[in-house]
Amino acid sequence: MPIKPVLSACGVALLTLSLGLTACSAIDSATPQQSTTEERPAKQGGILRVALSAEPDKLDPSVARTLVGRSVFNAICEKLYDVDEKLALVPQLAAALPEFSTDGLTITIKLRTGVKFADGTAMDAAAVKTSLDRHKTLTGSARTSELTSLARVEVVDPSTVALKMNTAFTPLIAVLADRAGMIMSPAALQASGDNFATNPVCVGPFKFASRIAQDRIEVVKDPNYYDAAKVHLDGVTYKIMADATTRFNNLRSGDVEVLDTVAATDVDALKAEANLKLITSDSLGYQGITINLGNVNGVGKAPAALGAPYAGPLATDKRVRQAFELSLDRAAINQIVFRGQYTPTCGPISAASPFSSEVAQACPKHDPAAAKALLTSAGLATPVKISMVIGNTADARRLGEAVQAQAKEGGFELELQPVEFAASLTQTDAGKYQMFQIGWSGRVDPDGNIANFVRTNGSQNICGYSNPAVDTLLDQARKSADVEARRDLYGRVITKLHEDVPLIYLYRVKNFTGVSSKTVGVRVYGDGLLRFGVAGFAAA
Repeated sequence: MPIKPVLSACGVALLTLSLGLTACSAIDSATPQQSTTEERPAKQGGILRVALSAEPDKLDPSVARTLVGRSVFNAICEKLYDVDEKLALVPQLAAALPEFSTDGLTITIKLRTGVKFADGTAMDAAAVKTSLDRHKTLTGSARTSELTSLARVEVVDPSTVALKMNTAFTPLIAVLADRAGMIMSPAALQASGDNFATNPVCVGPFKFASRIAQDRIEVVKDPNYYDAAKVHLDGVTYKIMADATTRFNNLRSGDVEVLDTVAATDVDALKAEANLKLITSDSLGYQGITINLGNVNGVGKAPAALGAPYAGPLATDKRVRQAFELSLDRAAINQIVFRGQYTPTCGPISAASPFSSEVAQACPKHDPAAAKALLTSAGLATPVKISMVIGNTADARRLGEAVQAQAKEGGFELELQPVEFAASLTQTDAGKYQMFQIGWSGRVDPDGNIANFVRTNGSQNICGYSNPAVDTLLDQARKSADVEARRDLYGRVITKLHEDVPLIYLYRVKNFTGVSSKTVGVRVYGDGLLRFGVAGFAAA
């Protein structure tokens, strides 16, 4: 899901397509720099105040796309599966890891029993079918392309569902550990229809209470939650604070207890505060630049054969896109904008992933002279005028200005177009842009970091990119039960992406979360999500 701005060995276990799955271990990557056990006990009660870095989009799991929205969902909408602190897939609303048929075309999932939604109705197999069907078929669903291999959901008994597949799809359980696996109350869906987002009803340690746009979202403890005895807080209030300095000052003054997305420029200052703590984890995602190649009718629609007129030569000639990438110095961006806190990257797969390779980590070198030569070969006079949508925050502006300065050396005149984040998603979904600085929070299986964005008509393919060869390679990787084969296929995909340049990958962030020392039990893993299920205020 887009973010403003690793992978689990569980993915390997999922590839066995056997009758059962073994427990999953983590890949060799940095674990969260936080205590996994909190020595101080939590007292009961209290409202935790959280500074969010952006306004979440719709609180409807079928259509939602933002990372900040996922953090709110994490409190109110549990999934069939989740990841633990080692990024291993673990059951959540499911009672166990799934069973696969020999051919991989039937996946049987046992569910927790006795679970209730926030409205008191039963969470059972029929509810799972209702939610998965909705994720797959709802007009405008961002989950549709994640579930294309799912043919149908069958209710075996009240606590068992069987997923019937069109074809083997190895990333499915990782997909069900995100919004496609969130289960909604059928009663609430029937009552609210298209307005489910205004009063979402799921299973979670908290339930939705209220929302004031651009100001706050409030959730309160749900007494129907199956593990309510472990929930210490009375509720959580998410305050929307787009400005990084404002967020930090609110944490420092005690007006909030948790700060989502500490700016890299504030990390050292936060560490110096005796009453604050920094939670750090390596991100699964990336930040980059998406280029509009053929999106003229809206995301998910057939791309324009002759390119997007709005995007000009960027859309019609890959040499122009290659030139722009050659203009960029990723290491310098990291140092100048982020004080070296992040990791320059040129692809969607973490180097720590078992699916990574030298090919997957290949990176075009910074070469402004070569960039200008490409523009000349494309018949363009310099400077080539282009534009880029960016966020309307100070961090986004600093990044945009660094890219702007580097692009100038490569023969481009870049206009920056600051837009509020949620509004920028609407604008770019519609194809009304040339370039868009946007990131992705990352998924535990590499398919989740690639396919939706570059597969023809993918649900988040806002660039309107379509390459049948890339589609074929991604489909082969989805079906393969062999890690080495998938590693090779993803390397070939990334090679083609570097040739066509629908996206330019820039850097991989770290998840920096600030918390008051008065709190205990706040958790942030590599997926970047805030977890408050066992959080609370220190008893002493």
